Amino acid sequence: MNLNLKYLPDNTEKMINIRNALKNDLQQILDIYNDAILNTTSVFQYDVHTIEMREEWFAQKQKDGFPVFVAEENNVVVGFSTFGSFRAWQGYKYCVEHSIYVRDGQRNQGIGTFLMQKIINAARQMNMHTIVAGIDADNAGSILFHSRFGFEEVAHFKEVGFKFDKWLDLKFLQLML
Repeated sequence: MNLNLKYLPDNTEKMINIRNALKNDLQQILDIYNDAILNTTSVFQYDVHTIEMREEWFAQKQKDGFPVFVAEENNVVVGFSTFGSFRAWQGYKYCVEHSIYVRDGQRNQGIGTFLMQKIINAARQMNMHTIVAGIDADNAGSILFHSRFGFEEVAHFKEVGFKFDKWLDLKFLQLML
């Protein structure tokens, strides 16, 4: 799936390819994820992951039949998206929680939109009933982004996370498919 992004600040065109992730993408996926750990509250995690951890994660996604997509520009992975079980119990088998990460410096250029569309389409094809998003309550940009796809806030948990020397609230947003 090749996509032209034409609404960049400098009116240039970008060619973004959205495809299934491959094992040789894992280092770039890891770099994007570790940047999120170190510099954002999109992951309530402190310690960076290793390539072995990312390989295990990818193998588990494949075993469970869950997709991992990458956004690629000029053979460089600029973002990725996936989903997995919301909770491990059988009764939750039609509910997934998704993740979308875009490389620093590439955000707010439409890449996340294409990754989200792939996630929603894949979830529908897999007969999922709903998608859940866990978002730092202060991340107004992510909340607005999700609302554009029809996600609605369904929960607000106070001070459940702690990162960068402050307590973090967590919002759950949900999209009914």
